[in-house]
Amino acid sequence: MSPSTTPERPHTHEMVVVHRVFRRESALLPRLVRAVPDGGTARAAEVGTHLAEYMAGLHHHHIVEDETIWPLLRERAADQELVARMEEQHAGIDTCTATVTDRAFQWRRTADRGAGERLALALEEHRAALLEHLDDEEGLVLPLVADHLTVAEWDAVGRRGLESVPRNKLMLALGALLEDATPQEQAYFLGRAPFIGRLLWKAIGRRQYTASCRALRAPLAGDAAAGIGAEHDGGAGR
Repeated sequence: MSPSTTPERPHTHEMVVVHRVFRRESALLPRLVRAVPDGGTARAAEVGTHLAEYMAGLHHHHIVEDETIWPLLRERAADQELVARMEEQHAGIDTCTATVTDRAFQWRRTADRGAGERLALALEEHRAALLEHLDDEEGLVLPLVADHLTVAEWDAVGRRGLESVPRNKLMLALGALLEDATPQEQAYFLGRAPFIGRLLWKAIGRRQYTASCRALRAPLAGDAAAGIGAEHDGGAGR
């Protein structure tokens, strides 16, 4: 799908690209947890920090939807059952997240193999609930958004989505967004970034993101699905 914006309809494909980050990271996390050696508390702390940042990002993403998109669709769209379904799915994901958070706290203290496996299983349950929601949102809700929200309202949703990203994490957030984006999608998102942001991405951000991913995913290096290092080095936004 070619990213093109018209004055009349919001460019909802942005959300599909954002969702790819959650799809990718939710698949990687159980494998990262299982790759931590028994008793490897230093490595568990690294993975646990990434997990906490992923969970915080997903929670903020859902809060933004709860406070901006669902109220507008309730006012304007005929399919109220679908909006209620989205809210119920958010609640179900929150339940899974609570389980993950509890098990992650226990695991990080000792990096015990058994605790790690229980955490990985909870992460897989979380991913199943998340994918169902993302599929429904992309296939059923985004068309409603395109019909019932203005471009200005949709842009406001995007700005809210950036609010929780610390300034020192902006390049990593941009890299996560661009990693699985097509060249057309990369050009679109970089085109919306301020000029200084594009310069920083080319100068330091791309290398910073690649180095971060290599360090995090190093234990999965034998798995082609973890291939940020060689496959994506310099690729995002080139």
